[in-house]
Amino acid sequence: MQTLQSPSLRVSPLEPLRKQSPLLNNVTNRSNLKNPTTTTKRNPSLSISASASTTNTTTASPKREKDPKKRVVITGMGLVSVFGNDVDTYYDRLLSGESGISLIDRFDASKFPTRFGGQIRGFTSQGYIDGKNDRRLDDCLRYCLVAGKKALEDAGLGGENLSKIDKERGGVLVGTGMGGLTVFSDGVQALIERGHRKITPFFIPYAITNMGSALLAIELGLMGPNYSISTACATSNYCFYAAANHIRRGEADFMIAGGTEAAIIPIGIGGFVACRALSQRNDDPQTASRPWDKDRDGFVMGEGAGVLVMESLEHAMKRNAPIIAEYLGGAINCDAYHMTDPRADGLGVSTCIERSLEDAGVSPEEVNYINAHATSTLAGDLAEVNAIKKVFKDTSNIKINATKSMIGHCLGAAGGLEAIATVKAINTGWLHPTINQFNPEPAVEFDTVANEKKQHEVNVAISNSFGFGGHNSVVVFSGFKS
Repeated sequence: MQTLQSPSLRVSPLEPLRKQSPLLNNVTNRSNLKNPTTTTKRNPSLSISASASTTNTTTASPKREKDPKKRVVITGMGLVSVFGNDVDTYYDRLLSGESGISLIDRFDASKFPTRFGGQIRGFTSQGYIDGKNDRRLDDCLRYCLVAGKKALEDAGLGGENLSKIDKERGGVLVGTGMGGLTVFSDGVQALIERGHRKITPFFIPYAITNMGSALLAIELGLMGPNYSISTACATSNYCFYAAANHIRRGEADFMIAGGTEAAIIPIGIGGFVACRALSQRNDDPQTASRPWDKDRDGFVMGEGAGVLVMESLEHAMKRNAPIIAEYLGGAINCDAYHMTDPRADGLGVSTCIERSLEDAGVSPEEVNYINAHATSTLAGDLAEVNAIKKVFKDTSNIKINATKSMIGHCLGAAGGLEAIATVKAINTGWLHPTINQFNPEPAVEFDTVANEKKQHEVNVAISNSFGFGGHNSVVVFSGFKS
């Protein structure tokens, strides 16, 4: 994303990172195998001697995890979105190609150069948050609590069912990129205008980023791993990756994981305007988010929450849980390049994709669907495409789409809402369109599901999320097969 530029914000050189590790060479070579059925054990900590890696490296297709204690399945999904709080309704409206972008009316945005976003209207927390707390909470926390509890219900763990399992083995990991921004903004305004005595005692607790996970755990009695991750727009995928690893290491039987965000307020819009990151297509907001289109002019702010219940296969089968999909693996890394701009060569992203496939025990040839980060920015969209081309040598069978074209960029919650869209694509066999594809970039040589939904049997899917700071994250999903 071409945004902040300053003599003091120099990018780091590209060359030092071009040399891949032996492990990454091993992963890359898998895409060229003549016999993809040959297997080898998946081992993220694999070491190869220097001589072997340069003169006699043996490559083979990866092998997926089979231990039911370490296999991670998705048993529930919950969300709050511009299309409502129901997962099926959300995906139906995505399939129809509906835009959730409109002019902002939550505050007077008339003096802002960007006056639109994916603003949530008509949100209700009835049945999930009591009235007194509902009035106090920042929307970031409200969205988190509702999405988290709805995900538990979807997993068959609502109400009395939750008391039937070991709560010490259940954790919460819901992150946010911005935290309780409204509470923070209101607190600063109270301090400036009326003095410190007028700051609410809830200012600090409701502004800090870990409070969503904490409040969910407090209300549900879950005593397992509990914290938040804040890696800007990569937050949700970082949470999925970390949550899955808690399960794989035997530290939890299940985790509520995802992201939440509520930044469509004056300071949120104003901050991204200052970064020169937002589209200014005020005359036609619904066509403003147009990933991979030559006329894109920045991203569109969105908000909401997307949460998964991730569970060990062993635990899910013991309680006869509904298994929606399987989390195969993931990866995280950093571009180490610039605060806001992506690496033009896509190396950080391509490496992250390769490592996610290695962690998942998946070869590149098995992937046939990508839910892209695709924010509708000039640099970011093509950098991601370049990275994908590095990993997938044959893209003829891969379909790629952009959820953000309809709901905007939900920052820390983006990966959560897009993971749900990815899982729904796996379950339904239908891919939602990427809308606003009017003048496509010729470099995008993929089927982007332009403007109309498509039927597609998903074998293995990846979902990408990248954030300011160079944070990259990729998660891998498939349908569940016993």
